[in-house]
Amino acid sequence: MSLGQTFLGLLESQPRHGYDIKRVYDEHFGRGRSLHYGQVYATLSRLLKNGLVEVDAVEPGEGPERKRYSITDAGVTDVADWLSRPENPEPYLQSTLYTKVVLALLTDRPAADILDTQRAEHLRLMRELTRRKMDGDLADQLVCDHALFHLEADLRWLELTAARLDRLAAEVRR
Repeated sequence: MSLGQTFLGLLESQPRHGYDIKRVYDEHFGRGRSLHYGQVYATLSRLLKNGLVEVDAVEPGEGPERKRYSITDAGVTDVADWLSRPENPEPYLQSTLYTKVVLALLTDRPAADILDTQRAEHLRLMRELTRRKMDGDLADQLVCDHALFHLEADLRWLELTAARLDRLAAEVRR
C-alpha cells in the first residue's frame, strides 16, 4: 500500500493534523500495525515538498505549533491516478520457502520436514485469523479473508511440492 497516496485520500475529505491522519489511518488500515509518528510526518513532509499537500493552518499547541494539512489539486489528481491503476499481481516466483526446500535437497537435509513445519505454521495462523474474523467487524473480516485465501494458496503449493519432492530432488542433484 502506498502510504503517500493513502494520506492524500484521507486528506481529500477534509484537512487534517498529522495526529488525525495517524488516528484515521490506524483505525482503517493499521489493524495490528499502527503507524509511527515519524512515518506520518516524514510522509507529510515529502508530500508537501512534492506539492501534493499544503499547510492549511498553523495553530499554537502546548508543544510545537500544530500544522493542519490539506490536499492540493495536484494531490487530488495524483490519488485519482493511483486509485485508477491496477496493482501488479505478485506471483512470488522464487520465494524464500522454495529456496529453503532446494537448499535442503542440495545439502541432504530432509526437505519434507521443512514443508511439514511450514504447513503447521500456516495452519496455526489460519486458525488465529479465523478466530479474529469471527470476532471482528466487516473490515476485519475482509482483511482476514484476504490473508486466509493467500494462506490457502500457499498450502496447496506446499502439498503439491511435497508430492513432487522426489522428482525435485532428482532434478536438483543432477
